Amino acid sequence: MQESVMQRMWDSAHLSGGNAAYVEELYELYLHDPNAVPEEWRTYFQKLPTDGSAATDVSHSTVRDHFVLLAKNQRRAQPVSAGSVSSEHEKKQVEVLRMIQAFRMRGHQAAQLDPLGLWQRTVPADLSINHYSLTDADLDTTFRTGGLFIGKEEATLREIRDALQQTYCRTIGAEFTHIVDSEQRNWFAQRLESVRGRPQFSVEVQSHLLERLTAAEGLEKYLGTKYPGTKRFGLEGGESLIPLLDEIIQRSGSYGTKEIVIGMAHRGRLNVLVNTFGKNPRDLFDEFEGKKTEGLSSGDVKYHQGFSSNVMTPGGEVHLALAFNPSHLEIVSPVVEGSVRARQDRRSDVSGDKVLPISIHGDAAFAGQGVVMETFQMSQTRGYKTGGTIHLVINNQVGFTISNPQDSRSTEYCTDVAKMIQAPILHVNGDDPEAVLFVTQLAVDYRMQFKRDVVIDLVCYRRRGHNEADEPSGTQPLMYQQISKQRTTRELYADALTSAVRHSVDDVQAKIDDYRTALDNGQHVVKSLVKEPNKELFVDWRPYLGHAWTARHDTRFELKTLQELSAKLLEIPEGFVVQRQVAKILEDRQKMAAGALPINWGYAETMAYATLLFEGHPIRMTGQDIGRGTFSHRHAVLHNQKDANAYVPLKNLYEGQPKFELYDSFLSEEAVLAFEYGYATTTPNALVIWEAQFGDFANGAQVVFDQFISSGEHKWGRLCGLTMLLPHGYEGQGPEHSSARLERYLQLCAEHNMQVCVPTTPAQIYHLLRRQVIRPLRKPLVVLTPKSLLRHKLAISTLEDLAEGSFQTVIGETDALDAKKVERVVLCSGKVYYDLLEKRRAEGREDIAIVRIEQLYPFPEEDLAEALAPYKSLKHIVWCQEEPMNQGAWYCSQHHMRRVASAHKKTLFLEYAGREGSAAPACGYASMHAEQQEKLLQDAFTV
Repeated sequence: MQESVMQRMWDSAHLSGGNAAYVEELYELYLHDPNAVPEEWRTYFQKLPTDGSAATDVSHSTVRDHFVLLAKNQRRAQPVSAGSVSSEHEKKQVEVLRMIQAFRMRGHQAAQLDPLGLWQRTVPADLSINHYSLTDADLDTTFRTGGLFIGKEEATLREIRDALQQTYCRTIGAEFTHIVDSEQRNWFAQRLESVRGRPQFSVEVQSHLLERLTAAEGLEKYLGTKYPGTKRFGLEGGESLIPLLDEIIQRSGSYGTKEIVIGMAHRGRLNVLVNTFGKNPRDLFDEFEGKKTEGLSSGDVKYHQGFSSNVMTPGGEVHLALAFNPSHLEIVSPVVEGSVRARQDRRSDVSGDKVLPISIHGDAAFAGQGVVMETFQMSQTRGYKTGGTIHLVINNQVGFTISNPQDSRSTEYCTDVAKMIQAPILHVNGDDPEAVLFVTQLAVDYRMQFKRDVVIDLVCYRRRGHNEADEPSGTQPLMYQQISKQRTTRELYADALTSAVRHSVDDVQAKIDDYRTALDNGQHVVKSLVKEPNKELFVDWRPYLGHAWTARHDTRFELKTLQELSAKLLEIPEGFVVQRQVAKILEDRQKMAAGALPINWGYAETMAYATLLFEGHPIRMTGQDIGRGTFSHRHAVLHNQKDANAYVPLKNLYEGQPKFELYDSFLSEEAVLAFEYGYATTTPNALVIWEAQFGDFANGAQVVFDQFISSGEHKWGRLCGLTMLLPHGYEGQGPEHSSARLERYLQLCAEHNMQVCVPTTPAQIYHLLRRQVIRPLRKPLVVLTPKSLLRHKLAISTLEDLAEGSFQTVIGETDALDAKKVERVVLCSGKVYYDLLEKRRAEGREDIAIVRIEQLYPFPEEDLAEALAPYKSLKHIVWCQEEPMNQGAWYCSQHHMRRVASAHKKTLFLEYAGREGSAAPACGYASMHAEQQEKLLQDAFTV
């Protein structure tokens, strides 16, 4: 038998010695009736880990025998048919057990979840005793409880039914029976049933609840009075979110959590900033009055802003971070996960105990946006797991102006998508603050114990329209007739406390007055706020701040060490059998390291990673097929042909090296790229790479590029060094596997916000990747990587190019042409360069120079001018591209090239050679592709 719970308690210093008997007595009392023990002890017992059985193992015989009997009853209750049971009483006993299970499965459908009382739901027939051939005459008959956690082995049918109704059909609707794991299901049943879904809270806890509700309501009323009609996406109707968040923070802090990252959209964001994070109300008022934030060229509206602060909890100081979020609602969820994973990696927090993610959703967005499913799908994968996320749905029962819930989803609840990963779902009536507090405790304890996602569906309402300038009764007349009469959550709870003589009317008013005074004085209103936070909890971005754009940086690397690292990468464990083609790749790399074979793309890229690891930079790479590479060039992960075990040479360079993480991602672009963005914004010293399987697959993540990668620095001041590798090149593969849509990224470029590069040699990708990390500047990097060039006979470099070179934004003519004879310069980027080069050599043209622009943004005008300088007899300058005219670099970059051309010679006119404009990125017929390709090459030489 596993070590008993009680034994674990004895081993705890503050529970040892003479206290043992007292604690054992308390624990036994807790097992029978959790409400009968003091609240601090109940909290302690609730957080004890289970041993995997249906009930918690204890070291004293009375309680053990109690659970043994329950287990026997459960085994006895397994038959689902009464046909094999002899006596009439035993037949009824089986039906009682079926009824217990029905309440656990469907009790939520009879729960009183809607604060407005407008839901019209039919109570399931199997929640009635009559459904089981039981009658009122059986109510006083005693039956075995069979695993029902009500503190007794036998009870009357009346007691059993009442206990089930109290547990599952009041203001909490629990969905947990879809979970496959029996331990988790039993855990929920025990926690819910033992207190009938309603634990007793102390006066102090109730007072704190009321104070938090007063703060939530007080801020909304204050803003409504001071800034009437101004958009704030208020929390009115969902004020219970504030005590809910407070409990998550304090309770997770007691577990030893050190950081909490929260993502949320608009609804309630300003309230959370002030009442949870401790943002100074005066700063918020300044934003309402339109004052500009220094250092941001564009800024953003106040309900998109992030924030961070430190608060004190029973377990010590906790750092809170609220992620910046655009109006794309759920897209922030995977960003939060990425940030959390980065923080966990920094703390070596493998289990996820020290950093907790919280995602706050709207009901319509949670049900409607696909990135929610993608984020759930990543939750237990090796590359993206974070130890479980607590999801909070602010369910105000209406999305924007939709008038019928049937139009917003096809499922019963907005949260049903969470069942795909067997996440437990706790629906709760937002007008019952104590029920909200209880399910919050359940959610935190579940996440900490089982390390899985959990969902709290806070069923509330929206007192005003979508925003404060909107009139909602036009589309929801009946709902808003009820809302106009609905008393606030705070008022209802205050009345309940004063009626129960738990609080005086004067105390209630004092809380209102104190909060209003604090707002008037511009004071912080979070009592747990740490005024001088522990800076060790922060990510230090200071080394990366204030750097101006620089194109070049010293990326050289000592040749001898480069060769030593190369040799290390080729060391394979004894008995490890690699696949035949992979063995040939490794053999060629050995020759490349010796200088006996020209260097190809795969070797140079791998050596970039090896040298960065050697210099102390961690690396994280994800993407579909990234281990092998879509085009089988990388093979960073080797697979043993005997037993399929994997070996990653880059993880085994030397003892104590930085982390090298490489994960083949699941088939998602949007969530995965958002995750990596979140990771990169939290890990400035690492090279973080996402590779698309094909460049055009990045289309599925366009919102991440638009709202975060390209604009995050200028909207929110968020630096990011994320690298995106997008395979691109016209190889006759049709419209869906040719173009990475270069034009889209160039269109997003301004104010030196990111880099767009098209390297054409192995040395270029080597130095480009090294520059991205070694240079202290942190800008996103979009790399259009090749396909056919990975093995092209001309796309080669030397060891000396790697050791002594640097990334060149422009590569001038490399053949030994006589500059005086050159009358035409063809400018290009990417694979088409080699097609042009082969055509020129085949035709023996010495009057044409070919110049490659390897960095299209920031556009290197000075370097291009330098490359053109030798050609004094220039008559024609042509831009040649494979893409159609309305795509590629032509429209976004031609003004830069024209400026350089006219500066070189005023009579020069930039001409175009390429495919004609097209609605599709490329044609789907091989013969047509070949004709188009030949024509654009010919045009480059003759237009």
